[in-house]
Amino acid sequence: MRMKYGLLGALLAATVISSAAVVAQNDKPAIPPALEAKIKRLSKEKRDFLTSDPAEMFAGSYDKLFERLATKSPQEIDAYVEAMMDAVEASKFNPKADMAAIPLDTGNENFNGWKLRRPDGLDPKREPGPFELSYYANGRGGGVYGGGIATFAGAPVAIFPEDLVAGKVDVAIVGAPLDMGSGYRGAKGGPSAMRTQYGAGGIDMYTMVDPSKELKIVDYGDIAVDNMSTERTVAHVRERVAEIARTGAIPFIVGGDHSLEYSDVAGIADVHGKGSFGVVHFDSHYDAGKGGVHFITHGAPVYRAVKEGHVLGKNYIQVGLRGPWPEKEGFEWMRDNGVRYHAMPEVEKNGWAATMERALKEARESGKKLYVSFDVDVLDPAFIPGTGTPVPGGLTMREAIPIVRRLCAENELVGFEIVELAPVLDPTYRSALNANFIMHACLTGVAMRKKGIRQPGFLSDLTTEHGQPFHGEKAAKEGKAEKVDPNFARGGRRPTT
Repeated sequence: MRMKYGLLGALLAATVISSAAVVAQNDKPAIPPALEAKIKRLSKEKRDFLTSDPAEMFAGSYDKLFERLATKSPQEIDAYVEAMMDAVEASKFNPKADMAAIPLDTGNENFNGWKLRRPDGLDPKREPGPFELSYYANGRGGGVYGGGIATFAGAPVAIFPEDLVAGKVDVAIVGAPLDMGSGYRGAKGGPSAMRTQYGAGGIDMYTMVDPSKELKIVDYGDIAVDNMSTERTVAHVRERVAEIARTGAIPFIVGGDHSLEYSDVAGIADVHGKGSFGVVHFDSHYDAGKGGVHFITHGAPVYRAVKEGHVLGKNYIQVGLRGPWPEKEGFEWMRDNGVRYHAMPEVEKNGWAATMERALKEARESGKKLYVSFDVDVLDPAFIPGTGTPVPGGLTMREAIPIVRRLCAENELVGFEIVELAPVLDPTYRSALNANFIMHACLTGVAMRKKGIRQPGFLSDLTTEHGQPFHGEKAAKEGKAEKVDPNFARGGRRPTT
């Protein structure tokens, strides 16, 4: 009969739970001879436990565990191992005491009311298609001067899939303010912050392409979220993402936390087919955690997407990984499943330009359609302080914008998401501003592709070369240069040329 250790067992159990994402190791460590002499009377079960993954987790490493045990007597070692084993058992699901699922009141008459589509009969009849929300003739919603109701990129609004079809919409930007897949709250404010900040509309100076002019873009509102149930929410998000994709429009999803990647990718796969597209995942974290209690979290969408076959591991590309997670086992999982990854150590070794070109080449090589998942914490916290899990040493905006623009221009895009923006954590407007510029980079890429610009790394001659003195001299001869007027702006005179 094992002894019970009360609080110690509970604390050790918590340690096991918090470390559950660590992948099992195949190699068993060698027990030091000095310790071997002390444990020769341990049962086989306890000896085997000493070289198991849970035992290592208690101390952080086998070396530390063996070091700790070396100072104890055989009796103390026996008690210590028994305490660890008790804690592991206590951590497991107990069908007599634990709930396998949170019960819901299925008899509630409003059980599905939160996601019910508004009936047509409640509103005046109108022709399907996008419509404007602004009172002002020259001011669209959102942006710096926009009047009326703020919208993504100052775009008109669409409500139903019929509007997308009738308007022949190219891109439908939709909010998904989910805030339950993360231990840090605040990401549900992402959609509203990006609507009220500029940066998502207008011309792209690098290419001289204005996506708002080349594309039919709409704000598709926010997807209903049950912020007391991530499971119920992602199921509905998956339905709505698929709804957009079926119309032929490209879904641009604004989160919300990164657990959305699972529902977004699954929704795209429901329309385009499992394994039919690749994903470029920008993140400081690899988000392929497994072994946790919850199947849906912001640290596990990649694993679940691969596990369920929505995207093949070989068609996943990770960019920007850094920080204390994952450990060795995480990188081994990626290698074993064919995942390409470009961590910041590679950038330090080879430089950003070479790393970017390698990632771009890999995205094109598969020949697959492409989905881009952009977690704002891939950027250095200097650019995005408003995110729940910032990690120093990330990408700059000058590095991120070109690769996003090129990915969306040089591949057939099936979807884009930008997640983990938590504006309440940023007292300035820079996080929402920079998030909008990232989304604008992808919109620009889609517009370039629609215009037929397929040259890799295309940049406009107009903004990359001033062409002087030739152009100035030519314009002067043709009378196009500005005429000098010493009385300019005096007495209400209007500018003349």
